[in-house]
Amino acid sequence: MTEPVTTGTEVPVSSTANKVFPPLDPTTLAPQLVWLSMTFVALYFLLKKIAIPRIGGVIEERQNRIQRDIDAAEKLKDEVDGAMKAYEKSLADARGNATAIARATNEKLTAEVDRERAAVETATAKKLADAEIRITATKQKALESVGEIASEIAGPVIKQLTGKDVSADEVKRALNPGAGE
Repeated sequence: MTEPVTTGTEVPVSSTANKVFPPLDPTTLAPQLVWLSMTFVALYFLLKKIAIPRIGGVIEERQNRIQRDIDAAEKLKDEVDGAMKAYEKSLADARGNATAIARATNEKLTAEVDRERAAVETATAKKLADAEIRITATKQKALESVGEIASEIAGPVIKQLTGKDVSADEVKRALNPGAGE
């Protein structure tokens, strides 16, 4: 007998075609349950003794780090608040000092301006009084010389108008009627 030639595309037919998938085979159910329970117990103890403590340690370390960071942030916040209060206090002090300095400078300048104004007013009043004295003297001198000038001019004018010669004394008496008496 010769065997038929196969090209490799056919499904081989075996005598075990009636077999059931091993995990679903009822004959192997009891040993599978024993192995399942042993594997579960071993996995449970591995997780309980190794994995869970490591995970718990990592979680605890993370929680501790978070708490340290929160504490450090609160400490920095308190320091910043203290620095802000010190800054605001020094700023208020500086403003008060600046106001006091400005007020003192203003008062000093006002006093200096008042002194200068008083000195200028005194000098101006003195110059004005001197000018009034000079004006009065010049006016008096001009009034005195008006009589002389008038008497000098009146003589020739009278001679030209009337043809008579008039003496200087007569002209002075005529111009000042109360002076000759």
